[in-house]
Amino acid sequence: MGRFLSLLQYFFTKRDSGTQQLVSFVRAVTGMAPLNLALYRVALQHSSIEEGPTSNERLEFLGDAILSAMVADYLFKRYPLKEEGFLTDIRSRLVNRDSLNGLARKIHLDKLLHYDTNLVKRSGHKFIYGNALEALIGAVYLDHGYDRCRKFVIERLIVNYISLKELIEHDTNFKSRIIQWAHKHHLHVMFRILEENQYEYYKEFTAQVLIDEKVMGEGTGRTKKCAEQMAAQQALQHIEQTE
Repeated sequence: MGRFLSLLQYFFTKRDSGTQQLVSFVRAVTGMAPLNLALYRVALQHSSIEEGPTSNERLEFLGDAILSAMVADYLFKRYPLKEEGFLTDIRSRLVNRDSLNGLARKIHLDKLLHYDTNLVKRSGHKFIYGNALEALIGAVYLDHGYDRCRKFVIERLIVNYISLKELIEHDTNFKSRIIQWAHKHHLHVMFRILEENQYEYYKEFTAQVLIDEKVMGEGTGRTKKCAEQMAAQQALQHIEQTE
């Protein structure tokens, strides 16, 4: 009965241009009409605009857990002979902050996200689009259930926009690579955690990589390991540009 009433509301509610744009976006990206449009409005509302239940942090928390479970299930079934280490590594590459940020831009989610540009720049939040994508996944899950949300995540996001073959072949263990490079050139490499910020539903770490006591890269992530990988990636990019 509740879903039927939601459908009636969807078809008979008058919409302004902003609402129509949101409905069109959700339909184009997910392949489904939004039943509870309020969920998607919250998913695209960053905490720099509004905090509490009207920001997307709670949906982001939910979407993060659902996305991780769905990707794990997908990889487990797709690669039945692969060991746990391989599956963990590929899942990490699929759902890391940088990957999700890029994926959010590909589906043009960045064009609809509401946020305070100045506050975001001052706070140093670099992955607001990827976080909003997780919030969108949380919204789809609440709106349509697990099975339809999984179809959206796997078929419309991963299959459409991510090449698993390239992901597997491309070595993204940046920390290991920067350590190998430093040892090859007889240089001392060290990682250190610069900041640890506690938000309402998650932590965020900022790490630096130093080579012979000179800062060569800085990165941010939900875990210390992820932050160190991002810092190592930046350092490698700097080295490639200067060599």
